[in-house]
Amino acid sequence: MPMDDELLPLPREPLIAADISRLSVDEIEQRIADLKAEIARLETALTAKLASRAAADAAFKL
Repeated sequence: MPMDDELLPLPREPLIAADISRLSVDEIEQRIADLKAEIARLETALTAKLASRAAADAAFKL
């Protein structure tokens, strides 16, 4: 079960392909920060999955 500090807040609205024409500079900067944080989270998950796959591949090559 995830700990409270591991839960991510739900996005305010879709970040990808949303209309950004009415956003302020601060809102655009916040969206950029949110997207960078999500990219970092995805990269961490990808690294873990690739390591798991490599370990499984190595185990089955015996």
